[in-house]
Amino acid sequence: MKRFLRLPLLGLLFFVPARAAIYRITVDAPIHPITSEYITRAIDRAAADRARLLILVLNTPGGLDTAMREIISKILSSPVPVLTYVGPSGGRAASAGFFIGVASDLFVMAPGTNTGAAHPVGISITGQAMDKTMEEKVTHDAASYIKSLAAKRGRNVQASEDAVRKSLSYTEKEALDGGVIDFVAGTTEEIVAHFDGRTVRRFDGEAVELKLRGEEVIDLPMSARQKFLLTISNPNLAYILLMLGLLGLYFEFAHPGAILPGVLGGISLLLAIFSFQILPINYVALLLILLAIGLFILEVKVQSFGILGVGGVIAMVIGSLMLIDSPVPELQPSLHLIIPLAVGLSLIFLFLLFLVVRAHSKKAYTGKEGLVGEAGTAQTDIAPEGKVFVHGELWNAEAAEPIARGSKVRVTRVLDSLKIRVEKI
Repeated sequence: MKRFLRLPLLGLLFFVPARAAIYRITVDAPIHPITSEYITRAIDRAAADRARLLILVLNTPGGLDTAMREIISKILSSPVPVLTYVGPSGGRAASAGFFIGVASDLFVMAPGTNTGAAHPVGISITGQAMDKTMEEKVTHDAASYIKSLAAKRGRNVQASEDAVRKSLSYTEKEALDGGVIDFVAGTTEEIVAHFDGRTVRRFDGEAVELKLRGEEVIDLPMSARQKFLLTISNPNLAYILLMLGLLGLYFEFAHPGAILPGVLGGISLLLAIFSFQILPINYVALLLILLAIGLFILEVKVQSFGILGVGGVIAMVIGSLMLIDSPVPELQPSLHLIIPLAVGLSLIFLFLLFLVVRAHSKKAYTGKEGLVGEAGTAQTDIAPEGKVFVHGELWNAEAAEPIARGSKVRVTRVLDSLKIRVEKI
């Protein structure tokens, strides 16, 4: 009976919920699918663990509209209050980051930070800026979206709209005085102390009292997979992967059976394609880069006196400069990387082609072709046939005119596997 009574007590011990805590994540990158996945999964984790609060430490220049809306949708439906903290000092939450901050339950900035500059810049499928009519539609849509979020969160609607329509940016003091943010704090401890016991009105209208004092702050880092994907989504690395992929495939096509260049080139190219799904790519520029590779290959086949090679270099450089067209500088590869890499890779292609052409133009040293032109000595009189010693071997030979024994001769033709034609030197 005692054992029977203990069982429910043990069951209660095992099913006691874990002690609530404050979760914190840090995003120091543009807003794109990888950062969106990180934030949304952190919200799910916080909800599953019944966290008191999720603090999103944000330092971003902005990013993609689709990823931003996915994050905002998750924040609005989150059962755990979300606080966006623009930090550290010197950081910013521009463009998409401003939208995320306005949509959060609480919006806090560190001293020396700024937010705003949320005017949308549309990019078409070719990487070019949208026309004026389309840009106006996108701007009106973004303004309506921010007004709706600001009104629901009790923030300054006009200031939020001006950040979109007029690209205004606010310091932490301007944002606080203007009613855009809720507080200015230098540390997480200040945030916890300030908002402990405060009542937060959720997006659905529910009032929630924050009980934060004494709670442990737990950091949720990115997974190894997310860190890897975030790394290869860097535009500079994406461009390098593209160049390595093309170079590897070129080596494999030029020297079939090498295997390693083809494998590494294929992997690099696939990783670059994955990165291009995140970055706004100009497909005309990508075609120019592929055209450059084709011109390099044609230089071997066609006698163009270097015209095709020069054209390939020009196409490679122009295509590289146009490849990634983004209004966010952090989503653009650096010119200090593009120009040296494009020119260097072009020179590598041309150097390899030069080696191939030179190898094809050299005289053969083996087989029948290698024997023609070799000098030897007549071992017997040749009238019109005899024997000669050439290339370290004794051959049957014939000549158009008599040649005396001991005379120097040159091979002019290989008649068959055992006979050659010679002439007197």
